[in-house]
Parts: sequence; structure tokens; C-alpha cells
Amino acid sequence: MKLLQRLFHLQEHATTPRVESMAGLTTFLTMAYITVVNPSILSSAGMDFGAVFVATCIAAAFGSIVMGLYANYPIAQAPGMAQNSFFAFGVVLGMGHAWQTALGAVFISGVIFVVLSVLPVREWLINAIPRNLKLGMAAGIGLFLGFIALKNAGIVVDHEATLVSLGKLVSFEPMVCIGAFVIIAALSARKVRGAVIIGILVATAVGWLFGNNEFHGIIAMPPSPAPVLLQLDIVAALQWSMVTVILSMLIVDVFDTAGTLVGVAHRAKLTDANGKLPRLGKALLSDSSATVVGAFAGTSSTTSYIESAAGVEAGGRTGLTAVVCGLLFLGCLFFAPLAQSVPAYATAAALLFVACLMARSLADIDWDDITESAPAVIAALAMPLSFSVAEGIGLGFISYILIKLVSGKARDCSAAAYVIAVIFALKYIFL
Repeated sequence: MKLLQRLFHLQEHATTPRVESMAGLTTFLTMAYITVVNPSILSSAGMDFGAVFVATCIAAAFGSIVMGLYANYPIAQAPGMAQNSFFAFGVVLGMGHAWQTALGAVFISGVIFVVLSVLPVREWLINAIPRNLKLGMAAGIGLFLGFIALKNAGIVVDHEATLVSLGKLVSFEPMVCIGAFVIIAALSARKVRGAVIIGILVATAVGWLFGNNEFHGIIAMPPSPAPVLLQLDIVAALQWSMVTVILSMLIVDVFDTAGTLVGVAHRAKLTDANGKLPRLGKALLSDSSATVVGAFAGTSSTTSYIESAAGVEAGGRTGLTAVVCGLLFLGCLFFAPLAQSVPAYATAAALLFVACLMARSLADIDWDDITESAPAVIAALAMPLSFSVAEGIGLGFISYILIKLVSGKARDCSAAAYVIAVIFALKYIFL
């Protein structure tokens, strides 16, 4: 207990090992889907499914544990959804590069990320995000989570004419998701600890009972990582045609992480009086080093996960939450069948609940100043609609600068805000 107190300062954050462990389990359950989804996406690029499964668990475990021990934040990490899609469908299948070359690009972008994390530049950029824009980003992450939840449960589906439409609600998965969401919300209102986990487990049990999702078992030996382990081709990634790929990976990873850190930390009330994140440099270095390790292991860029907000809502306030989650990812190597038995509609209920809580950040925006509120709303809307935290941040900053300039309030903008807006503008123009 004394060791945990010294490492994570539990008393200062008014938490206990039990609460942190439950929070870590909650975060793990809400993001365990990545152990199946990431291999599925990267296997479409020709990579071995089982080997990528191992790489995914290793990258997630390393990033989460380092984030917890070094930065003391309750934020877990794993290969990002936007990053793996760009890797497989953009770089390999779209541009025709070998997946080994794409892994080399991940490594190079990760190294640059590490350098930026050591230097004060990236911390300066993130801490310079205007307060109202931070609130919009936090709410946007919530809306993004909500959209993912509704999609995973089949409550919203794609539509040729309207892009999205309401799915068939009176069907098994949407109904179980909605039922689990009601249970989570009701238990939370009654101040029941572990409400999110209870909801996930109830939905999973119902799925098993009615045979809707398969119980794959409990224990199995992990697959061999050899087909992707240390297979990155750094030399091939140094060619000119890969420059835009590396820059795109870097930009997405930097600002995806920034948005998640700001949103989750704000929700956990871990920011200081000025709204800035303490130990931000350590958090950034933890995140960037995980991308480098992930490239060696054989997976796309690793990033901080917005699903960490589920653990925060379960009471997680320190790095012990992230460490527990990381250890569960290591355990997942041997308990892969059990982890794969939790259906998407079960975790969707938890994400939908967290989305409702995070959206409350909109209430704190300065609605009397349209130059502050409008960019915040743009950022919040763009995240779910572009299916990317980074793109929401980019559109938020560009609109913030343009509105301030045209309204004669250019002095309200910090130099860093201009830099970030220009970076995103150049990305949209040239990448």
C-alpha cells in the first residue's frame, strides 16, 4: 500500500487501490475490442492476424503501463482506429506501399514524436489551446464516443442519401445496448460503484444466454508474433514518396493524443487552475514511445484512448488505473478467447453513458462570446462527423483564428494558436 501511495499519490487524489483497479478494468473492457478490430484491419493489408493480435496487446500494455508509472495519468493506450485505417487502406492498399515500409514510417513518425515530446515545443502547443476550445474538444470527444457507441450497437446505420439513419431498434443488439445503458445510468444515479462494469457484464451475459454472441472460452496460448515482429523497413520508408505519409501519421498522432489528454484530464479534474495539464511532458513522452515500441512489435501508431473516459467515470484518477489496464492487456495474450467474448453492443452501452457525461462540458463554454463558442461547437461537431479527434481539433483551430481575425480580435489568439491553425491548413492543402 505504501508503495502504491508513493508511486501514484492515491490519497492526494482521494482514491483507493480498489477504485483504481475497478476503473482500470472498466477502461480495459471498453477498449478490449481493439485486440480484435486492429488485427482485422491490418490483416487486410496482408499482415498475419494472430501476430498483429500479439503486437496490439504488447503495444497497448507498454503504452498504458508507462503512462501510468511515468506520467501518473489514468489514460490507457493502444493502436488508434484512425491510424490503423490510414495504415491499411491509405498507405498499403491505396498507395501500394508494402506493409513493412508502412511500419517503417510508423517508426520514423514515432521517433519524431519522441523528439517533440522531449522539447518544450509540443507542450507549449497543447497548453496554448484556448479554454473554450478545450471545452469544445472535451464535449466533441464525448459526442465521438456516442457516435461510435450508436454505430457499434446498430442503433445508427449508414444510408446512401442521408449518410446515417436510424437502424432497426426492435432487434436484439440495439435493445440490449439500450437496456444496459439504462442500467448503467440508473445505477450511477443511485451512486453504485462499478455501474459501468455491471452494465457491460449484464449485456454480455444476456448475449451468451440467448446465443447472440459466442463464448469463445477462457484460456489459450498466444499466437506467434514472428510474422510481424521486427519486420519494419526503415530504409524503404525514407524515400521521398513517404514524406507525406510520415507527416500525416505524425500530425494525426500528435493532435489525437492532445485532444484525448485534454478531454479526459478535464473530465477527471486533473487540470490546474489555469486549465493546463501538469506532467504533460511525461504524458507526451509516454504516448510517443509507445508508437516506437508498437512499430517494432508490428502494429500501426499507438495513441491515448478516449475510452479512458469510462475508467475516469468509474473513479480512476491516477496512473494505477492505466497500469491495471496495461496488465490486463498482457493477460489478454493468454485470455484472448474471454476478451473476444464481450460483444460490441455491451461496451457500446458504456461508451454511450460516458458520452452523455462528457457532453456536459458544453455548459461551461462562454456562450456570450460567439468568437469563442462558435469554434468550440465546430470542434465538437467535427469530431464525430469526421470520425477523427485530430480533424475536429484542426477545424476548431482554423475557425477560431479566422473568426478572431475577421472580428478584430486577433490579439486574443496566442502565437501557438496561429501555429497550430497554420499546420492544419497546410495539411489540408498539401497532404
